[in-house]
Amino acid sequence: MNQRYNLPARSPLSATPVSFGIILVCAIAYLTRFQPLALALWPLESGYFTPWQLLSYAFLHGSFNHLFFNMFAVWMFGTPLEQSWGSQRFALYFTVCVVGAAVMQLLVQVFEGGVYPTIGASGGVFGLLLAYGAMWPDNRIFLLFFPVPIKAKWFVLIYGGIELLLGFTRSMPGIAHFAHLGGMIFGAGLLYKWGWRPGMTWRR
Repeated sequence: MNQRYNLPARSPLSATPVSFGIILVCAIAYLTRFQPLALALWPLESGYFTPWQLLSYAFLHGSFNHLFFNMFAVWMFGTPLEQSWGSQRFALYFTVCVVGAAVMQLLVQVFEGGVYPTIGASGGVFGLLLAYGAMWPDNRIFLLFFPVPIKAKWFVLIYGGIELLLGFTRSMPGIAHFAHLGGMIFGAGLLYKWGWRPGMTWRR
């Protein structure tokens, strides 16, 4: 995966501490196998749910690929956003997306049943993807599995549409597609509050 965007050269680690902090904590949790089930997101009716799970679940990952692709996306989309917004605003945005994804997942589980935990930062990652598309809609993203550069705004729309389709058709069970959409929806709500409107190139 590669990308192009009109930003200054990437800042050092000290300029994007939240993004690299997320990557570091998730990597440590996975590599040390410190992933207690009490930190995963459990359904409300399970008897295991606690409020801190709305955030803690995002730092746990079930496989190396799960961890790698989420953290790669945090680096790819999160660091330019943090560089542009500042760490405080970026941390708030990522937190809202993660919690929003958790809320959506809890609502879905109420209707579909099944008692199983949810883990992973994917909901926050989808929120970052949306914000990147809002900030730099015409920047081109190059995907290894789709070797044709595509503008960020179209990538966001296509990826969101695929998640919606997979969620309703349940074509890929075991993946929280509606949680991913929840991250995007809550992220869009916060961007709207900050002044972004659909169809506009947003600078903040």
